[in-house]
Amino acid sequence: MLTAFARAFKTPDLRKKLLFTLGIMVLFRLGAHVPVPGVSYANVQTCMDQAKSGQGLFGLVNMFSGGALLHVTIFALGIMPYITASIILQLLTVVIPRLEALKKEGQSGQAKITQYTRYLTVALAILQGTGLVATASNGALFSGCAVGNQIVPDKSIFATAMMVITMTAGTCLIMWLGELITDRGIGNGMSILMFTSIAAGFPSGLWGIKLAGKLMGGWLEFGLVIVCGLAMVALVVFVEQAQRRIPVQYAKRMIGRRSYGGTSTYIPLKVNQAGVIPVIFASSLLYIPALLVQFTGSKAGWATWVNSNLVKGDHPIYMVTYFLLIVFFAFFYVAISFNPEEVADNMKKYGGFIPGIRAGRPTAEYLSYVLNRITWPGSLYLGLIALVPTVALVTLKANQNFPFGGTSILIIVGVGLETVKQIESQLQQRNYEGFLR
Repeated sequence: MLTAFARAFKTPDLRKKLLFTLGIMVLFRLGAHVPVPGVSYANVQTCMDQAKSGQGLFGLVNMFSGGALLHVTIFALGIMPYITASIILQLLTVVIPRLEALKKEGQSGQAKITQYTRYLTVALAILQGTGLVATASNGALFSGCAVGNQIVPDKSIFATAMMVITMTAGTCLIMWLGELITDRGIGNGMSILMFTSIAAGFPSGLWGIKLAGKLMGGWLEFGLVIVCGLAMVALVVFVEQAQRRIPVQYAKRMIGRRSYGGTSTYIPLKVNQAGVIPVIFASSLLYIPALLVQFTGSKAGWATWVNSNLVKGDHPIYMVTYFLLIVFFAFFYVAISFNPEEVADNMKKYGGFIPGIRAGRPTAEYLSYVLNRITWPGSLYLGLIALVPTVALVTLKANQNFPFGGTSILIIVGVGLETVKQIESQLQQRNYEGFLR
């Protein structure tokens, strides 16, 4: 990986792209520290200093915003509205025939879906911004803070509207910065901004473990976390690169005097076909009961049960439910994102077949069988990786945003691998060695 970056810096046009991307990342991080007009920054800092373990129900969104959410800055919503809009559009593509037709139209159809994603992102940003301002105004953002209800001193409609408009504009700016990286940088703009947000919390998370440690001044716990983190990175890289290759043979066809086809290729089925989406789905779904209790203020039996079992990450019921939801959503997302019937029909249309399997329905059944078999280890792997922060919470007394685990490590490793592939492909286009050296 370091060799790829070193070679890229030696190539003038790639060096410009890398420097441009780094500049956008720096600008993105600067915006995460600019407070929203109308917010008492002193009270926010007081509440942040009083916060002990984790960030409550807002930990996931705060991680995606690089800590900007709890500081109530102009980039408080981060990239989360765009991620949510992208997932919703991807799910609706399976349900709505019009979106499915656009997806099959190629680049023009994809551009239209991207435009719909932008509109939905703005709508979600307005909705989430309104919820965040309301939460900060009534003191629920920092429930244990004495000055939590004074974060927004002016609670008038004009001040609230100004804050929501500012956060929505910040989300639109983030979306534009990501598209700039995609067009003029090294590609994968939104993923790189997500990578930047999550990586920004690593130093403070690691230093917090050192300060909370008791052995050798905390350095022993710090070193243990670093070693475990490197082992987890190696495990994630190994599983993310693992795939089952289904061989495909294309029959030879004679058109005039020319021979076409006769080639062999393969269909790569990844072990973790769903990526990090099941973890995000499961985390979001588990937040809903606790959010309902927090906003309604109910003291009923169900609210007491939710507060006892589905709020603390180290509770056995929470851990089991979280694990089962991840496994379920892994199968659900793979089922809607990979269509064996469509793949089998495309293969049959172009004269392709799997050796030993008849074309058509038997091919679809075979692909479905293989996909179900490899999704089991992938879903179990996702569930175990996502439970690492909970284990750290119990053993190391770390906060719920433990740096090496769960969503953060999956996204960082995934984006890192994809970025290296992008750089290597662009290097190959500019410096192709050929067959002779």
